[in-house]
Amino acid sequence: MEALNVEILNPKAKALLLNLADLNLINIQPKPLFQQRLATLRRNESEVPSLEEITQEVETVRQQRYARKMQSHS
Repeated sequence: MEALNVEILNPKAKALLLNLADLNLINIQPKPLFQQRLATLRRNESEVPSLEEITQEVETVRQQRYARKMQSHS
């Protein structure tokens, strides 16, 4: 099985994809919630953090949580 991200440029293409899904030839998944939320935030902000900046922030928070967890177990 292979997963692809497809940008639909013509409404007829969407109809074709839906027909393929009805025939159980493909499975259509909704856009992940995180990506939807990120797109909404980017539309509403004039200065939007990049995916790399977001990833760095997440890693920083994870490291802090891990450090606290290790201190509480000591």
